[in-house]
Amino acid sequence: MSEPAPSFCPSESFAGGSRGFTLIELLVAVMIFAMLATTGVVLLRSSVNGQEAIRTHLDALADVQRGLATLDADLSQATVRISRTDAGTLAPAFFGRAGQSDEPLMQFVRDGWANPGTLRHPSLQKVEYWWRGGRIERVGYPAVDGAAPSEPATLFERVTAVTLRYRARNGSWVDRWAPARPSEMPTAVEMVLSRQGEPPLSLRFLVGAALYTPPPEGESAGPGNAA
Repeated sequence: MSEPAPSFCPSESFAGGSRGFTLIELLVAVMIFAMLATTGVVLLRSSVNGQEAIRTHLDALADVQRGLATLDADLSQATVRISRTDAGTLAPAFFGRAGQSDEPLMQFVRDGWANPGTLRHPSLQKVEYWWRGGRIERVGYPAVDGAAPSEPATLFERVTAVTLRYRARNGSWVDRWAPARPSEMPTAVEMVLSRQGEPPLSLRFLVGAALYTPPPEGESAGPGNAA
C-alpha cells in the first residue's frame, strides 16, 4: 500500500531560510560607508595639501640657497680691479650703497668667472646687485671695461626691505662704502632681507681680496669713506 505524498506548506519553506536586511539596517550601513568615504577624502586632501606646502617650502628654500651661493661666490672672489663704465668713467674696485632702488646696491669685480661653454671671455667679471621691483637682481657684464650690462638674473623675490652694511679693516661697520682710495675694499658685507610673509633674513659674507691685502704703510685701517 503506497504512502501518501507529503503536502506543501509555504510557511515551512521559508521558516529555516536567512533573513534579509531591513530598511533601517541598510540606511545605517550606507551612512557608515559615507562617513568612512568622507574621512578618507579628508585625509587624502590633507595629505595632498601637506605635500604641496612642503614642496612650496622646499622650492623657496632652494631659491634662497641659490641666492646665498651666488652672493658668497661673488664676494668671496672679489678682487682689486679698477674698472671703467660704458661712459668711460673710472669706477672703484668696490662700491656699496644703502638699500635703494634707483642705483645698484653693490658693484665690484670678481675673479674666477666660470666658462663651461668655452666662450671667449676673461676670468674677471664686473657684477652689480640691484633691488628693484621687489627683487634682488644680479647683473653681470661681458667685459670689465666699457661694456653694456647683460640681462639681470633674479636671486630673491618678494623683497620688501634691504639693509646693507660694510665692515672696514678696523672692525667698524658703515652703511655706505665710498672709499677715498679706489682700491680699498671692505672685509665683509652684511645684508638683511625682509621678504613678504617671512621673517628677516640676515646674511654676512667675507670679501675675498680684502682679507689678504694689507693696508698701505703709514695709513690707518679705517673705512676712508666720504661723508
